[in-house]
Amino acid sequence: MSYEWHDLVGNLGVIGVLGTYLLVQMGRLDMRRPAYSGCNALAALLIIVSLLYDFNLSSFMIEIAWFLISLYGLVRWRLERRRGAHEGRAA
Repeated sequence: MSYEWHDLVGNLGVIGVLGTYLLVQMGRLDMRRPAYSGCNALAALLIIVSLLYDFNLSSFMIEIAWFLISLYGLVRWRLERRRGAHEGRAA
């Protein structure tokens, strides 16, 4: 078995997912903040890159879902922040 650059990228993604989860469990990262969704999206993207070179359908499907859910969290946070800014100006 050879270790290619895309294996490293995928392993960095795995470390990112696990590290993010660990930080949440330790109370060092708030799941409601954009850093949580951003870290998850980036980690999923890194794993997706590695899967494009060494494909596994089940893993690919879960990483796409993880990435899309993380993007949803970022968009939702942004919209709520924008809504709060508009309400603050109206008062």
